[in-house]
Amino acid sequence: MTGTVVFDPLLPWPTVVGLAALCAAIIAFALWRRMSGWWLRLLSLAVLIAAIANPSLQNENRTPLSDIVLIVTDESASQRIGGREAQTEAALEALTRDLDARGNTEYRVARVLDGEGDLGTRAMSVLAEMMAEVPRSRVAGAVLITDGQVHDLELAPDLPAPLHALLTGEPDDWDRRLIVSNAPGFAIIGEEVTLTLRIEDQGAVPDSQNGRVPLEISVDGGPPEQFVFATGQDITVPITLSHGGINVIQFTVPPAEGELTDR
Repeated sequence: MTGTVVFDPLLPWPTVVGLAALCAAIIAFALWRRMSGWWLRLLSLAVLIAAIANPSLQNENRTPLSDIVLIVTDESASQRIGGREAQTEAALEALTRDLDARGNTEYRVARVLDGEGDLGTRAMSVLAEMMAEVPRSRVAGAVLITDGQVHDLELAPDLPAPLHALLTGEPDDWDRRLIVSNAPGFAIIGEEVTLTLRIEDQGAVPDSQNGRVPLEISVDGGPPEQFVFATGQDITVPITLSHGGINVIQFTVPPAEGELTDR
């Protein structure tokens, strides 16, 4: 419990200060003239000024509120590659153990799955929902345990505290992607149609990958045509369709040693 003297003056503070100055001048004049009973005048005027200032003793009982840490764990498909799933659980366990040992601190945990309709990792949306459920003034920080792939950064909430990211994976992780950059919506039977592809290496690509990769293209399960292309560049591939309706075009690059996944 804490005690504090508070004032609620009956007159505006400038008036109270002016009256106090006037009383001080009266007491000074009485001292100068050596008038008897000046101290009684001082006591009376002090009581008068104190009554006008209207002091009161305020007692407060305060209970400190705990800090809240928001934890978001990414459990999307990319987090199940390699040992990332185990790393995520180990990081969450270590983090919650440290927070349990920290005084006056509690935490909330939310898990992020793959977004519906192939929307990717919606970590910021989940974090915004968590922010809406706790008092803003009690948020001490937020932690995101992820592989770094988040697809809704534009929805990141205005956090009143730092956001920390614990990244899963290994320093030498790398992966190869086959991207269809451009595909026409229709084609004429018997005439060439142009597709644009890209073979892209991401991460700590080893020197053994010399930047040129074989690519096989097969139409409707037929014999594949083989090409060799450089990575990181757009590739223009001409395709001729032999029939109408649905055509299945398959692009394949061979798995490379050490890449995270051949999917």
